[in-house]
Amino acid sequence: MAGNVDAKIVIVGCGIAGIAAAHRLIKSGFTNVRILEATGRSGGRIRTGRLGDKIIEIGANWIHGPSEENPVFCLARQYELLDPDALTPENQAFDPEGHHPWVSNFFSSSGRKINVEDVYPAQELFAELLSECSEFQNHQGEPCASAGDFIRSEVRQRAAEKWKDIDSATRSLRLCVISSMLKRECCVNGAHSMGELGLGAFGQYKILPGLDCTFPGGYEGLITNLMSELPDGLVSYNRPVRCVHWSNTEEKLNSVTVECEDGERITADHVILTVPLGYLKKHHSSLFQPPLPLHKLHSIQRLGFGTNNKIFVEFDEPWWDGDCDAIQLVWEDEDALVDQVPDVHRSWIKKLFGFTVLKPTERYGHLVCGWIAGHESEHMETLSEQEVTHAVTQLIRRFTGNPSIAPRRILRSQWFHDPWTNGSYSHLALGCSEQDLKNMMEPLPLNGSKAQPLQVLFAGEATHLCYFSTVHGALLTGWREADRLISHYSCNPSERLTSKL
Repeated sequence: MAGNVDAKIVIVGCGIAGIAAAHRLIKSGFTNVRILEATGRSGGRIRTGRLGDKIIEIGANWIHGPSEENPVFCLARQYELLDPDALTPENQAFDPEGHHPWVSNFFSSSGRKINVEDVYPAQELFAELLSECSEFQNHQGEPCASAGDFIRSEVRQRAAEKWKDIDSATRSLRLCVISSMLKRECCVNGAHSMGELGLGAFGQYKILPGLDCTFPGGYEGLITNLMSELPDGLVSYNRPVRCVHWSNTEEKLNSVTVECEDGERITADHVILTVPLGYLKKHHSSLFQPPLPLHKLHSIQRLGFGTNNKIFVEFDEPWWDGDCDAIQLVWEDEDALVDQVPDVHRSWIKKLFGFTVLKPTERYGHLVCGWIAGHESEHMETLSEQEVTHAVTQLIRRFTGNPSIAPRRILRSQWFHDPWTNGSYSHLALGCSEQDLKNMMEPLPLNGSKAQPLQVLFAGEATHLCYFSTVHGALLTGWREADRLISHYSCNPSERLTSKL
């Protein structure tokens, strides 16, 4: 865009979506951009921490689909933040729908290591059904309301047919493995149960090619690099927003006022709101004046936003194989295909489906990351670190059959009780469709209003049509809303210097 634009833009939230929007606007000649961040740090749900001298991710973990189509991968490569392996053409060309190269160890609740050959048919069946879940998108007449119901009913039918000639103990074990995989899928989707995921919309999420990779120096390296390219003083930290006052009529001169918790009122031509869906669900009634249009409000309420937490556990010696990438725990009393526990307080630990092994060992030592989703995960957050350590220690001793294993230390995330996120990331819940995501991203005031256009714009992972729940999705929405404003001022050059502030 030729020349500078003086329109005043306030971005609420300094996560990757807010940073991406600011970056794009400033590069395009916007000179009056400011970010308001509720906390004392940038990055939002990208949060790198330390366990001793080991770098760990409290928040976002992987680049999902590290290939040319993924802007996070392209930026990470540009900033030289990745291991050489992640940059190879083979890694970028990996088909995520195909056979995953990860090596898994399976342990049972009776304390034995399970032969992979015994559980492979269960893994194969589950992968087949997950793939089928995606095929109902935009077709009327899906056989069940939820992905969980579909998987359970199909497993029962197909297992009865395919596994009719095997002994009952092996058949039961395979069904228990599928329960473990359902719990894993709850983590992937950020949901309490697969019964909460709409079957018709399950295929809305799109997977990019490439074998998921991590940042050896921490995901926050991406934030640091992006922030270093923004002007100093652009971000006001510890500045929570109480209310966004917008206008539905043409009378008002200055269209938007952002009211901060400390009483400051900031007038702007445009506000880009990037707060997590979990925060919107909890605070929408006080965050907007006038209130949101009903269809937008209903989409905020319908869309799912759940919790997925990590529990990092460090050991002096490994109890898994040297080539192992993931450890899966199989409860032998779960052949009824369950992904939630009957008593959250007493048996929350059963929701933890297993661990990923942090590699390479030279960098991380003997460190694993446990994954737990849903209400059980939210309950875990309320416990002391000592209680969590005890539960994890008992769990590992039971599954390995080794009563002397003791973790050196643990560290867990607590995303549900973070007041600015209220959970982890979004999913398409029962009754949701692509239209809900379109409603999420729709600016205020609505099309057709006589009031000044594009007063409040919406970005963040829960506003992306097919990459919701991801960092690349969030980043793309920041660019999308910046581009919406860039395009508005390109088409209306007379408005460039009309800021009345």
